[in-house]
Amino acid sequence: MDTLTHALSGALLARATAPKAAPSRSTPRRVAAGFFAAAAPDLDFVIGFVGPVEYLLHHRGPTHSVVLLPLWALLLSWVLAKLLREPGGWRALYGVTALSLGAHIVGDVITSFGTIVLAPFSDWRAGIGTTFIIDLWFTGIIVAGLAASAVLHRSRIPAAAALALLAGYVGFQALQKEKALEFARSLATQKGLAGARIEAHPKPVSPFNWTVFVSTPSEHHFAHVNVMRTEPRRYQPGDGFVARLDAPYLPLARARWETRSRYGPAKETEEAWNSPALAFFRWFADQPAFDGMSEGSTCAWFVDLRFLTPGREAMPFRYGACRDAPGEPWRLATSSVAGPAAEAAAR
Repeated sequence: MDTLTHALSGALLARATAPKAAPSRSTPRRVAAGFFAAAAPDLDFVIGFVGPVEYLLHHRGPTHSVVLLPLWALLLSWVLAKLLREPGGWRALYGVTALSLGAHIVGDVITSFGTIVLAPFSDWRAGIGTTFIIDLWFTGIIVAGLAASAVLHRSRIPAAAALALLAGYVGFQALQKEKALEFARSLATQKGLAGARIEAHPKPVSPFNWTVFVSTPSEHHFAHVNVMRTEPRRYQPGDGFVARLDAPYLPLARARWETRSRYGPAKETEEAWNSPALAFFRWFADQPAFDGMSEGSTCAWFVDLRFLTPGREAMPFRYGACRDAPGEPWRLATSSVAGPAAEAAAR
């Protein structure tokens, strides 16, 4: 989820959980604490300045850990109490800070990127994959809840209602994902691909837009679909950015299936994929695919197809393995789109 939405969700949660007996003048400090605490885990973007590999390995890692959450809440509540001049000190803000950090983690887990919620004890990446990284409907519900809370400033009901609506919206998205998965299963059955891995990833603009995958050990079959549409959306130049992003998602009956190889056409490219140079990307990539060879050298490039978004030119998280001659060790190569810039391109 984008950082602004995280911050707004913390503010909404802070307002919804404000004690009834609390003085009215304490509520703004509580909401501000929720706002900043919910944004704080994304400070790990600075890892991108160390390098693109370190970014993939550690982004959404320790700062997003439920194991470390109590410690982060202690640190943040102390800092925020000083900045916000909270009369009750850090203890008055610890609860809302912890809740807001938890909201941030949940907001990331519902996306497809993966969140290392058990750091530093495990590098397992949790990702439910119901919600696109930037979801304007999701953000809009939060903004509406905050706006209603500003008008009805003595009541927690608008904020609580918005949180309930958010939960319902994510549940609705989960139902749409199941429709997309069922469609993918039908293709696997038709093609006799027993044992194929079935997956669906949310896409921008609409909760009905998905990219579905039927993946075998050697290749991916995928299609960009809209699970509710009965006719394609017509797009003409000048219709706008949103229309350009939305148009490629076709009705299920008109889905266009594409195929991409995991490792490429040659044994050498599969060797590149399995080299130590790309060990970190094998850990990260959910739908890895061969993305071509560099001209004039032996460099095999790979991408993660879950970040493939029709209508956008940039393909984030593209890494390669290169060597000068057969038998020599492979070395890592990175594209110009990596680290925080790559995640921005994925949004």
